Amino acid sequence: MLDVDCDVVGGDWGDAAEWEELAEAAIRAALEAAGQGRLVALPDALVEVSVRLTDDAEMQRLNLDYRGKDKPTNVLSFPMHTPDALARWLADGETDLLLGDLALGFETVLREAGEKRLVPEAHVTHLVVHGTLHLLGHDHLDDASAEAMEALETRILNGLGLADPYADSGWAAVDESL
Repeated sequence: MLDVDCDVVGGDWGDAAEWEELAEAAIRAALEAAGQGRLVALPDALVEVSVRLTDDAEMQRLNLDYRGKDKPTNVLSFPMHTPDALARWLADGETDLLLGDLALGFETVLREAGEKRLVPEAHVTHLVVHGTLHLLGHDHLDDASAEAMEALETRILNGLGLADPYADSGWAAVDESL
């Protein structure tokens, strides 16, 4: 079972329940594509992810405190396990996992969505997928890992009805209901 706890603590995000549904679908898709779908398929398993929807002021503080960057950002991931510990946990067949926390900054997310001519829900879906992959140990610290992560994100988003977020022409919802 996947348990996504979505809290709106800043910014003009609106209804948390709708964002929680979107986040749950994005997290579930990321887990599946990253080869961890069994975690949420097992009836006695529990995977927990917390999503904090906040404003740029808090994102700037978090970014400074945890990454040493004194500016707001769109998404931050706070994994509860190192990649090695997570791999051991998965190999041991454990069934309960607090995967980690994601935080998204309203103003930056909204500005980026506008610049890319996206509906905010499409951009948030991408950011939640991206953040979830970080929780699972993926990174983009070098060209090879960045290309692999981008390809995985593109495949996940396509499965969710969204076009390639890294295409030169920008992207938008393939499914206009998003």
